[in-house]
Amino acid sequence: MVRIMFAAYAARIDRDQPLSGLELGERPEPEVRPGWSTVRVKAASLNHHDLWSLRGVGLGEESLPMILGCDAAGIDEDGNEVVLHSVIGQSGHGVGPREPRSILTERYQGTFAEQVTVPTWNLLPKPKELSFEEAACLPTAWLTAYRMLFTNAGVRPGDSVLVQGAGGGVATAAIVLGAAAGLRVFATSRDEAKRKRAVELGAEAAFEPGERLPQRVDAVMETVGAATWSHSVKSLKPGGTLVISGATSGPNPKAAELNRIFFLELKVVGSTMGSKDELEDLLSFCAAHGVRPVIDSVLPLDRAREGFEKMAGGDLFGKVVLTV
Repeated sequence: MVRIMFAAYAARIDRDQPLSGLELGERPEPEVRPGWSTVRVKAASLNHHDLWSLRGVGLGEESLPMILGCDAAGIDEDGNEVVLHSVIGQSGHGVGPREPRSILTERYQGTFAEQVTVPTWNLLPKPKELSFEEAACLPTAWLTAYRMLFTNAGVRPGDSVLVQGAGGGVATAAIVLGAAAGLRVFATSRDEAKRKRAVELGAEAAFEPGERLPQRVDAVMETVGAATWSHSVKSLKPGGTLVISGATSGPNPKAAELNRIFFLELKVVGSTMGSKDELEDLLSFCAAHGVRPVIDSVLPLDRAREGFEKMAGGDLFGKVVLTV
C-alpha cells in the first residue's frame, strides 16, 4: 500500500504564470533506498530556484509532478536533528560516481513535504544553537553567499564589498556574513525601507542602484544581473573581483564594460551553491558567532502559495520559511 503525505509540488510548467502550476496536496511518501536517509521535515525555506522550477528552468515536463524545495532541517530516522546539503551527486555519494550534480527538485523530489529522502552523506548535524527555521535558511541562499564571499572573492577582514539588491535571500546573507566577518559592506536597493534594513544588518551604507559609492570596493556580490552589471563593474578597484551567482533582472546587460574589465584587470567569477564542507563551516560560523539568518516570515506548509506570491512579487526581506 502506498503511504501518502502532504506536499507543495509542481504539477505543470508555465513560463508566464508560474504559480498556476503550483499544487498543494497529497503525494506518495519517499521510498526507502540503500545509502539514503529519510528525514522528517520540520522547516524548509523558499528560494528563487523554486519559482524558476515552475517556469521549467532545470525541470522538464517528464519529471512532473515534482515536490519543490531545496532547503530543509529536520529529524532523521535515528532521531538526530539534521540539515540537508541539497546538491545531490556532486561527489557520487549515494547516487553513483558518474552522475552529474543536481540540486534537489531537478532530479529528485524536494523538501516542501512531510518527508524527504537524500543520500545519507548529504546530512549534517544541526547545531543546537540554531532553530529548525534558522537552519533551514542556510543550505542554498546563505551557502551561496558564503562561497561567493570567502571562496570566490577571497575577501579578508577590512576589505570592502558591494552587495547589489539588498532584500533578496543571497544579498541579505552576504550583508550579514560580510559584516560579521569584519568586511566594510555597502549595499544597494531601489526600496528605501530595504536600504535602511541593510544598514541595520551591518552595511556601512546603502545606496540607490547606480549611485556612486564613497570608494571603490575590493569585490562585488552580484545576483541582480543586467540592471546592475555596469554599476558593479564601475564600482571595483583595479584588480577587484565581481562574483555573480544569479541574474534576476536578466542575463544580458546592455553594456558588458569589456574595456574596463581588461584595462583594470578585473576578475569575473561565476559561483553556484557551495560544497558540503562549506555548509559545515557556515553552520559552525553561525553557531559560534551568534549570526542568524534573516527571516521575512514563517508560514505553515499548507500556506505555501502565500510564500510563493510574496517571493514572486519581491515583497520580502530575507527568507520565507515553511514549517511542517
